[in-house]
Amino acid sequence: MKNYIKDIRRSMNMSQEQLAVTCGVTRQTINAIENDKYDPTLSLAFKLSISLQTTVDKLFVFKEDAN
Repeated sequence: MKNYIKDIRRSMNMSQEQLAVTCGVTRQTINAIENDKYDPTLSLAFKLSISLQTTVDKLFVFKEDAN
């Protein structure tokens, strides 16, 4: 799943740590999500969208495997 969290977060001049605190997770979790190493739960996806003042569908784009 592709995401635009880093782009939106940076446009808001927000650090990973600040986003993590508002979502109740660690900075490492935010880093893993931004680097496509971890797909967040639905609950966390909604927290991210609220914190970044956007919608879930603008944060995440489903991409199918090329297999």
